[in-house]
Amino acid sequence: MTAFPHLFQPLTLRGTTLRNRIMSTGHDTTLPTDGTVNAALIAYHRARARGGAGLIVTQVAGVHDTARYTSHLLMATTDDCIPGYRALAEAIHAEGCAIFSQLFHPGREIMESADGLLAVAYAPSVSPNERFHVMPRALDLPLIAEIIAGYAAAARRMWAAGLDGVEVVASHGYLPAQFLNPRVNLRQDAYGGDAAGRLRFLAEVLAAIRAATDARFVIGLRISAGERDDEGLTPAEALEACVALQDGLDYVNVTTGTSASLGGAVHIAPPMAFAPGYVAPDAGRFRKALRVPVFVAGRINQPQEAEAILAAGQADVCGMTRAMIADPEMPAKARAGAVDDIRACIGCNQACIGHFHRGLPISCIQRPETGRELVYGAPSPAARRKRVMVVGGGPAGMKAAVTAAARGHEVTLYDAAPQLGGQVLLAQLLPKRAEFGGIVTNFARELERAQVRIHRGAPVDAALIRAEAPDAVILATGATPRVPDLPTDGEVQIVTAWQILRGEAHAGGRVVVADWRGDWIGPGIAERLARAGSRVTLAVAGTHAGEVLPLYVRDTLAADLHRAGVEVRPYLRLYGTAGDTVFLQHTAAGDAVEVEGVATLVLSLGHIPRDELSDTIRALGIELHMAGDCLAPRTAEEAVYEGLKAGWAV
Repeated sequence: MTAFPHLFQPLTLRGTTLRNRIMSTGHDTTLPTDGTVNAALIAYHRARARGGAGLIVTQVAGVHDTARYTSHLLMATTDDCIPGYRALAEAIHAEGCAIFSQLFHPGREIMESADGLLAVAYAPSVSPNERFHVMPRALDLPLIAEIIAGYAAAARRMWAAGLDGVEVVASHGYLPAQFLNPRVNLRQDAYGGDAAGRLRFLAEVLAAIRAATDARFVIGLRISAGERDDEGLTPAEALEACVALQDGLDYVNVTTGTSASLGGAVHIAPPMAFAPGYVAPDAGRFRKALRVPVFVAGRINQPQEAEAILAAGQADVCGMTRAMIADPEMPAKARAGAVDDIRACIGCNQACIGHFHRGLPISCIQRPETGRELVYGAPSPAARRKRVMVVGGGPAGMKAAVTAAARGHEVTLYDAAPQLGGQVLLAQLLPKRAEFGGIVTNFARELERAQVRIHRGAPVDAALIRAEAPDAVILATGATPRVPDLPTDGEVQIVTAWQILRGEAHAGGRVVVADWRGDWIGPGIAERLARAGSRVTLAVAGTHAGEVLPLYVRDTLAADLHRAGVEVRPYLRLYGTAGDTVFLQHTAAGDAVEVEGVATLVLSLGHIPRDELSDTIRALGIELHMAGDCLAPRTAEEAVYEGLKAGWAV
């Protein structure tokens, strides 16, 4: 008897039965390299199917040559795509999972092209895109007919390849939504003018897909239940369209937001600042009005959350994509009742959607095996069992210990602090970042399951290493804040971000936060102090706050800083202080900049690696591996990945 009776109830859609209500929604992986399905993509999806997903919806497939919104888009415009999709479908079906493909045309939402030249974007009308600064060309009737035929031909290829269905992407302000939106579709011909005209494009697409496939083939529609932008599709408009189209649909997949604006785009992969399952109430309204099943996605990371949504009648299937990026075995663990063993997604967006925006293959900061299944599919048993000492209990050390133990080594983890976690324990104290601490919770459980011996509050020195005489040492001792020798007369209090977060120093009145890195720390400290009553200037040594952060995280952060009243000043390098003045330099102009009346200067100027033991370990002739910030201060993603590599190498 499962603890999640709604979640593990089958659902039949035409000729396909989903074994449960857990879906991996369509999401870009950047794993394909030539526009076709490859071995890396198959291995990625196979891991989620093997882990118990009920339905996998693959990433968007372009239906027409004008649909190329990135340089690494899967294309379904020729029969050359069929063998790859057939191999993918066979792999997924072999694991007992159903598979659909998204069918896609972005319209005016063009991100970039393969050769760096700006593409001609097409939309229903000449309505500009704000986010990508695209001015599209209005579609003429012959091209509309071509694109509709492209949807049908792409669906026929998916059907021929053995997929169970397709999902037409009308979400996030893409081409079908542009036709539906009266503020974007300004046409006065048969494809505009009134609600019926604006609906015509989608209606003809769905009819063409059905005619090109068969009666068992599933046809779904993904749509935003309101695009959360003043110029976007409204909830009422989206629902009205779904009601009108439902006779040609087998399900409606509800999401929210739009790609067309910075504020709307954050909902494409909402970061941890948003509440879990926050789109479910919107889906519930659609489910009450429609006769077909309703799917929903949006920060549904835990089986408990999905079960509650299903039990409340808000949806029939839950998209849990990032949950399975972080832990492909989440469905199987939930079904077995092993919920404490689930590696929960923390919504950081760094290596999933963050990698996509940088043109890199998908991964996960907690699980670097994701996207690297062909290399790190399963840990290989060690040829010889070793006594391994891991020094440092942050993310790098924890991952290294778990990995080394999984390979059969006898592992002991030492950490000088009384609590494992390293800098994660500080990161989780920043505004709306508490969920980041889940890394520690997840790894702590994995350490327990791997039976790693742990010594907390145990600094390691040369004498201890000699006494323990390990076969190998993995050094993961982290870093400390960088505090440069600044010219100052001591009138302005100078403290580090770490001191603020630990409660070792207090800032009041006028505050300057000097941010060299451009990550979470400086803006998080600035927001925290502003909300506590300080007047805060965030001086950024870059072009904008959060410069190195994933886009949707950065844009959410920009909104929070604006609401908190933080003054953000870019292009500034810290020089020093005198009296109550902080002196800076404009990094482009070279000019001096002064901020007067300052009580406290908070330093967020990067970190210095802690590497006091490596020479000693080498001198003792002990096998040494290093991971994380002790090599070079970076982020949790690099720390965990290097912990994985060290655990594999030992």
